[in-house]
Amino acid sequence: MPEKILIVDDDLDTLRLVGMMLQKQGYQIVAASNGQQGLDLALAEIPSLILLDVMMPQMDGYEVARHLRGNPKTVDIPILMFTAKSQLDDKVTGFEAGADDYLTKPTHPTELQAHVKALLARSSKNKLNPPTGPASEEPGYLIGVITARGGLGGTTVALNLASSLERTLKTEIILSDFRPGQGTLVDDLNLIKPKGLTELLNTPAKEITRDIIKEKISNHASGLKILCASAQPSDGILQENIQHFEVILSRLSFMAKFVVIDLGCGITSLIQKLAPTFNEIIVVTEPFPNPIVHTRALIDDLHKLGVEKAKIHVAVNYRIRSESQLSVPQVQEKLKYPIDSTFTPAPELLLQAIRMQNTAVIVQQESLTTQQYTGLANKIASRAPKPKTA
Repeated sequence: MPEKILIVDDDLDTLRLVGMMLQKQGYQIVAASNGQQGLDLALAEIPSLILLDVMMPQMDGYEVARHLRGNPKTVDIPILMFTAKSQLDDKVTGFEAGADDYLTKPTHPTELQAHVKALLARSSKNKLNPPTGPASEEPGYLIGVITARGGLGGTTVALNLASSLERTLKTEIILSDFRPGQGTLVDDLNLIKPKGLTELLNTPAKEITRDIIKEKISNHASGLKILCASAQPSDGILQENIQHFEVILSRLSFMAKFVVIDLGCGITSLIQKLAPTFNEIIVVTEPFPNPIVHTRALIDDLHKLGVEKAKIHVAVNYRIRSESQLSVPQVQEKLKYPIDSTFTPAPELLLQAIRMQNTAVIVQQESLTTQQYTGLANKIASRAPKPKTA
């Protein structure tokens, strides 16, 4: 069966000429004359390669590329940007948006063919097992939890949010810690598979299937399914295995209705790659001036990575009781960003939860803390798309 190439270009002459040239080389051609049509066809056809113009009205090629990289079904499709924009900054922007290769118009047919063949060969060599089962299968809702720096309570929020989603929605929830070498859930929850993530990151990426991931997941008494990172500092180097994380995240998205990922802190190379994939990102901060400054910078960086404002939700974590901390209106004023959720101080409850090796929202189900996490869970459920009915 011939390899399928999707060409997205608002110039009809380019669509016709390039399409005919590649058809003569034996490729099956699908064409789109604007960005939205290109996205729709990419999802419907799942081509082997996408030839993408940059300068298009309404939705340019950079935005199309970001959307493609943000969808588990199209994240691995090679993108060759083909455009008249030849400045270095334009090329850099293209690569940052997710392009695999870049050609400047006009180009010789032989050069275009060579780039297409090279990209397809590279893609075939590194081709991973497809993440989906039946074509009708829909991915789950991916939630990332991130902080601007360490010590702001991101892991606590991720854990209790996942537990609240499980309690509130009565559906399967997967929680994963994407911080190899810094895991705390293993000891806090007495998990029986302490090296689940580490073992996956040491497995060849193309061999990581859902069944293998399922074997590495711990079933916790709270009802959560947890893929945890180890606490062995030397495992931190595994964060460089970006392709492995992409595969794991892609598989997880088809293993539960909601998947919560503890992304740790800061904008690492891993976060740069994964951030646009999430349906929403919870940014956790504290009500003090310095964390707010760092959080504002983090939000700006997420926007630069292509994460839409509507997908970023700020949670203020009042971890301690202190008269010096700012009120919610003061935090919002300094942050210049709306506050989605707040968590009041509950150090005794969190300590009790650790002693009982459970989540705070399970240990005291009628507490204010539980109500606050339930509120966030309900907000997320309202933001998530409703499952399609047959």
